Amino acid sequence: MNHINASPVPALDLSIRCGLDFTYEAAAATPIMLVIQPRDGAAQRIEAEEMHLGHDLEVEQGEDAHGNVVHRLTLPPGRTTIRHDALVAVPSVREDFGAVDDPVPVEELPPELLRYTLPSRYCDSDRLMNFAFEKFGTVPHGLPRVQAICDWVHHNIEYRFGSGSPYTAASEIIEQGFGVCRDFAHCAVALSRCFNIPTRYVTGYVPDVAFEDPGTPMDFHAYMEVYVGHRWQTFDARFNVPRVGRVKIACGLDAVDGAFSTIYGAATLSSFLVWAYQVDPAEVKVGDPLDMTKRLDGTAVLRFPAQRLATARA
Repeated sequence: MNHINASPVPALDLSIRCGLDFTYEAAAATPIMLVIQPRDGAAQRIEAEEMHLGHDLEVEQGEDAHGNVVHRLTLPPGRTTIRHDALVAVPSVREDFGAVDDPVPVEELPPELLRYTLPSRYCDSDRLMNFAFEKFGTVPHGLPRVQAICDWVHHNIEYRFGSGSPYTAASEIIEQGFGVCRDFAHCAVALSRCFNIPTRYVTGYVPDVAFEDPGTPMDFHAYMEVYVGHRWQTFDARFNVPRVGRVKIACGLDAVDGAFSTIYGAATLSSFLVWAYQVDPAEVKVGDPLDMTKRLDGTAVLRFPAQRLATARA
């Protein structure tokens, strides 16, 4: 029997400017696959965007097996600049708005979701079964268990900037005790899958909406979504608090599916710039120079554009 809990769809009343500027250097023609365009749907809407993928290069656009937008092209010898700038409308409520704690039995899961219960390259849940049941086996199944997993990862894995490795799986991160955001996500994903909770690795932007600016450079972020209550719900073991304004780019089994680029050759990334901050869409347009004096986020107080506040008071 299928029980469908309709996902609440709050108003998309905040605007996030997000984007990237990369430079690649290649000695020879090098194929590359990019996953850099945010998802577009009921939970977030791309209101404007500009994308520049090199100069006069042939680009193929499509979707991968997880519904991510993929751009394929071949980098020519020399330097190539990749730039994407977007205004994305998102809700002003916390991402745990309308949370539903109703775990779905395996026999009721849609077939296409079963892959998110299985081990993967970086989320080696098969090696963590005994550990998971020892730590979380007595916690009520569903969102309390997911939260307990995130609490444990948040408090027991040390965040070390620059410590990430493309070779380290979740079980190894738990053993070594430190990592970066992708490692936090891999650990939480793997431990959740130990309990047959469909869980997918997610990448995106997390601006500092209603959150104090930590003063660190902006970057992509990794977190997870769990399928509970017949809908996907967001959890983030790195920050471990529900956020406002998150912009999703991609999802999949683990970081292999969420990589912003996959290079089939020897090209190197020589420059890397990422931005994500709340703006007033009446004052900021895509393609404008980056101007952090126009950001509305970076404080613990949720702020709206002055024009909206004036209209509300009228």
